[in-house]
Amino acid sequence: MSKSLKLSLAIIVAAAVTLVIALVATNDGDPDTEPTTGNADQTSELLVRDDSPRLTSGTEAVFVEFLDFECEGCLAVYPLIEDLRDRYGDRVTFVVRHMPLHTNSVAAALVAEAAAEQGEFEAMYQRLFETAEQWGHQETSQEETFFGYAEDLGLNMDRFEAAYRDPATLARIEQSQQDGQVLGVQGTPTFFLNGQLLELTSFADLEDVFDATLD
Repeated sequence: MSKSLKLSLAIIVAAAVTLVIALVATNDGDPDTEPTTGNADQTSELLVRDDSPRLTSGTEAVFVEFLDFECEGCLAVYPLIEDLRDRYGDRVTFVVRHMPLHTNSVAAALVAEAAAEQGEFEAMYQRLFETAEQWGHQETSQEETFFGYAEDLGLNMDRFEAAYRDPATLARIEQSQQDGQVLGVQGTPTFFLNGQLLELTSFADLEDVFDATLD
């Protein structure tokens, strides 16, 4: 990682960690949900389903992030995730699971899933994070903005809208939320590497975990 990127991350990490802790404390999920006590195969199935979006396909490790496109912590760690993908994307499968917690989060997840129907999940994933400060935390619907992103990506808009409004697309997002709750996910971002929940004191620790696991 470059010194400038490390410096930028150091600046945002302090604020982001506080925000993530607040999100965990105020999560609207079922307070009685307990982490799964099933075997490794059951945990693996809950972490990564056949239709879970993959940003890369590696063979040495599987990294799963439960995220919310409107989450400040997810936005803060996004540059580091992109850096890790650049470095380890050929060795690690990066998997995205949805855990929408904010006003426009479900719509953002729907947009990403609808883009995936045309092979453009990664492009929409990046667009949503790179523009999050413009559309995030708005009280009004951002659907028009999101559809504009789809047009910018050159997607077939009839197919896109059909996928966006398809109940099956929403069902995939709800399944992701349910899986996360069973796994004990209480806020975003939450990370798993090779089936193990990563309990980090700061986002900067994530790079150390990757280096220790893969170097």
